[in-house]
Amino acid sequence: MKILLLEPYFTGSHKAWAEGYQSNSSHEIKIISLPGQFWKWRMHGGAITIAKEFLQSDFIPDLIIATDMLDLTTFVSLTKSETADIPTVLYFHENQITYPWSSLDRDVIEKRDIHYGFINISSALAADHVLFNSAYHLESFLSGATNVLKHFPDYQELDSINEIQSKSEILYLGMDLLQFDSYKEEKKGEPIIVWNHRWEYDKNPEPFFHLLYRLQDENYAFQIVILGENFQSTPNIFDEAKERLKDRIIHYGYCKDFKEYARWLWKADILPVTSNQDFFGVSIMEAIYCGVYPILPKRLTYPELLPNEWHHNHLYDNEDGLYELVKLRIKDMKENRTSLNRDWIHKFDWKSMGGEYDKLFNSYI
Repeated sequence: MKILLLEPYFTGSHKAWAEGYQSNSSHEIKIISLPGQFWKWRMHGGAITIAKEFLQSDFIPDLIIATDMLDLTTFVSLTKSETADIPTVLYFHENQITYPWSSLDRDVIEKRDIHYGFINISSALAADHVLFNSAYHLESFLSGATNVLKHFPDYQELDSINEIQSKSEILYLGMDLLQFDSYKEEKKGEPIIVWNHRWEYDKNPEPFFHLLYRLQDENYAFQIVILGENFQSTPNIFDEAKERLKDRIIHYGYCKDFKEYARWLWKADILPVTSNQDFFGVSIMEAIYCGVYPILPKRLTYPELLPNEWHHNHLYDNEDGLYELVKLRIKDMKENRTSLNRDWIHKFDWKSMGGEYDKLFNSYI
């Protein structure tokens, strides 16, 4: 089977996902993409450029897969002479309805942010099949989309949400976890607490660093590794924490080299997560694979992805609960390093997921 994969935002986890499936599928997959920048313009205009490139190619697919950053309605309308009879799939990595926007964003201030969510809704309606990377994501999208439509004065078309739901399924992310095996390091010395997410407001860094301040004030032994990509709008608490925790920080900053990133994860011990947004959690799954002990909020997608037997020791309800679990892990660090059974996470590796994807997409033809 020939698959056309359309990705207007070709960077980070979007790029890794597209290339990962391409490398682990039995099908022939052609990727048409645009650089991962100017995300709003990609949602508005990316479909025009991608449609043009497709029409200039000689690739005739059996199936078209687009991600949520594409205005699928525009792509389909511009390519209808070639694609009218080809099944289409829309894959949601995230959505612009329930993804938390910054209050400083100009589109939020001027009340224009709803348009991007409507692109997601119309694209889902246009697709033959709709896939979400977690059940939490699907449920939050359907609820949020209903609220968006209720915002309009008439002809709200609320039954269209049922139409989207009827053709929606869950397909977890595939990940290249085995690539970490080449860089395995021994965990030793004082417990290492790690942050390996983007340095942005939706990852809610304030409770994470307040936890570290509290542990430091009570003289617990630990070191800190701060990984993840930072941007121009990095929350101020990162600079504050760099100064207040300087005696405990052993690495601070983005690792441009995967080898360095992987080695820090293997060395790390505890991953306290405080995020306000996660539809899946790539960085968390990477850390777990490398033997890091995750402590996660009992919300978002985390209860769904973790085995039930992990819930008691790895999920917390509030900041005090987070503190108590981290404190306990610091005290029991020797046991943590030898007893964390993470075999379940292999199901997300492409070696397993590639076949699952192929099987599902075969059923769409």
